[in-house]
Amino acid sequence: MRVSISHQTVQRGFILKKTYYEVCLVVDFSHEERQIIRGRGLLDTKLLDRRPATAKVDDRDDKFELRVRDLMDGREDRFLCATPSKSKIYEEGLLDVLGQMKLWLEDNAETADRTVVEF
Repeated sequence: MRVSISHQTVQRGFILKKTYYEVCLVVDFSHEERQIIRGRGLLDTKLLDRRPATAKVDDRDDKFELRVRDLMDGREDRFLCATPSKSKIYEEGLLDVLGQMKLWLEDNAETADRTVVEF
């Protein structure tokens, strides 16, 4: 699994332009990892709860969840933060989650062998 994260400054708004700090994420899964994800039915697994800086108060939280299917096939995920500091904190959270995901994929690669324990 190869992870690419970049930061950009963007302005949104037609009349009153506001500056946001965008975090762009691209994950390239190996062929084996893609097979594990599809074979074990892991596409709908939620990786991260998040809420962008542009979210309205009455927006549903599940609208902003990051799921495995959002990262498949080299798709780019873009997330807007209000400050540069929040974008760096978000990046750290992404790296933690993706590190756990790598371990999780390795665990799902094969079924467990027989275990014998004597007490």
